[in-house]
Parts: sequence; C-alpha cells; structure tokens
Amino acid sequence: MSRFSRYKGLGPGCLYIQCALALFFFLSVASLCPAAEKKDESVQLTKYLSIGVKVERLVNSHTSYEFGNPGPPYQVPLSRLEFPLDSWWGGLELRFCASRFSVGGEALTNILGDTAGRMKDSDWDDDSNPKVMSVYSESMNRMRRSYRTSFDADLEIADWIGLPKWISLRPVAGFRYQSFHLVAHDGVQQVLNDGSPPQSLPGDAIRFKQQYWQYFGGIRSQADVGRYVGLSDLKLSLQFDWAYVDGNNEDLHLLREGRRFTYEITSGYAWHGSVGLKKNLIKNLYLGLEVDYLKIVTKGNHRWVNEPFNMDEKSFHGVKVWSEQTGIGLTLEYRF
Repeated sequence: MSRFSRYKGLGPGCLYIQCALALFFFLSVASLCPAAEKKDESVQLTKYLSIGVKVERLVNSHTSYEFGNPGPPYQVPLSRLEFPLDSWWGGLELRFCASRFSVGGEALTNILGDTAGRMKDSDWDDDSNPKVMSVYSESMNRMRRSYRTSFDADLEIADWIGLPKWISLRPVAGFRYQSFHLVAHDGVQQVLNDGSPPQSLPGDAIRFKQQYWQYFGGIRSQADVGRYVGLSDLKLSLQFDWAYVDGNNEDLHLLREGRRFTYEITSGYAWHGSVGLKKNLIKNLYLGLEVDYLKIVTKGNHRWVNEPFNMDEKSFHGVKVWSEQTGIGLTLEYRF
C-alpha cells in the first residue's frame, strides 16, 4: 500500500462530493421504481448492457511538478520536472443503460513501454541569481504499468425541460483515478552558469509515480445528427465536467547519494471536456470516435527525505503539481 493511501478522499470538500455522488446514484436508481411495481413483467438486465473495446492515444500530454526554495532568496520555482505522457492505451468500457439513467465505467492501461517526448528537469539553484535557470537536463522516458479508470452515473432530464426527442441531456457525476509510473533514463545534463560541456547520464535516473483521485460532476448530451447529414444512427456526444482532485507523487533520484526521495501531497481541481461521434455498423455493433481534454491543477506540500544523511524536510512554498492530457480514442461497442 502506498504511504499516501491514507490521504485519498480526505478533507471536507471531498466528503461533501462523495455524499453528493451517493445521493445522485440513489436518485438515478429510484427513477426505476414505477417499473418495479409491475411484478408481472420479466426484466432481463442483459438487454441494457453494452461492452466496448477502446484504444486511445495521448498526445501533447504531461504530468509535472515544481517546488520553491523555503529559504532565502525564496525563488519559485527552485526545481521543475515535466514527464511526457504521450503513449498508447487500451482497455474496456462497460455500461448499464436504462431509458432514464445509465451507470458505467472504463479501465485503461498503457500498451507500450516508451513515451514520445523527453522528460525535462530544470533547476534555479543559484541563490546569487535566482531568476536564471542554472541546470537543465532532458532524458528519455519509459512508462511502467500505469492505469486510468473512471466510473459515473447520469440521469436523463431532456424531456423534463421540453427538449426534442432527438436530443439527450443528462447531469453526470462520477470518479476518475489515474496512476502513472514513469522512469527517466539515458539523459544529458547541462550546467548553464559555468560553461562546462553537457554531461551524459546513462541508465535509469529517476523513478516517478503520480496518482490523481478526481471526484467530478457535470453535464453530458447526445444528439442524433444523422438526420441532418443523411446517415442513419449517427450520434454526436458532448461532455463537460469539473472535479475536486487529490494528488500525490513519489520521486526517487537514483543518481543522488544515499536514497533521495521527494513527495508531494496536493489538492485542487480539474476541468474535463470531450466530443465524440458514434455510428451503427451492423446490428448491435457501434464504432465510436472521441477526443477529450483534461487539465489538472493542484497545490500542497513538498517533502524531501534522504535517510542515510538524516534529512527529512517539509515545505509548502511554491509547491504545484499539474497535468494536461489530450486523448484521441476509438471504441468498438457491442450492445446486447
């Protein structure tokens, strides 16, 4: 178990969101109660299920963190590390869809080990000139087994507010979890303020793990656009949501003396939006294309530990953890 697992879901803001999610799910299920009164009808749950196989590419994506100097001259940032996330992902989607509500989720993992782009490590540690970058390095980046999962429920309200039948409008609430395991390796470092030549950093240099817990609420919509372009059963979908976020990371610098760890425990928010098209191919089989964007911004505390040197320091100064993720995905879905 991660040493930070005790932090996930804590805090009054997070508890309020969890209660709201529970209430939302209860109201969604309660909307089926009138149907339950018809005891003479046999309900086959499988006919409401759909399962999909999804492949997604993250592009122009990263997770990054920085922290400031807690002592004079208090520069911010003192150090910044940017890890690319551009990679291929695959997984499954499962959904239960009734006329009034739906509940479902997805689970994805990275398919390949390497990411596109370089890990960037920047330092401003010259106290006599704190606004000028003093050390910069770039390294290749490998992604160990990583995960992105989500679960949500929505409730149809389009008919309640008088929208036409070809438009669906649903408030949505749910939870997203992301765990990225990254290794920076075979880099080149340049000390910028002494005129020395670049230095090679062969082998693994940094092992990094970043986790995000996201409790979100928003709105999703679907429209039958096939009626306007002459294609039957072509649907346009949109979603926009806001999330409260808990985050933590662990950074082990392998090339430093001793066992040099840094940790960030942060909280903040995330914005997420998506747009997609879905088309029926043959009976019960659908092909979907989706583009989504997620931006996470959190702040909190930074801890620096190196036990062989009896170092254990903690600071809140200039601590920021953030991520931007753009995904382009294809889904092949079967509806029972």
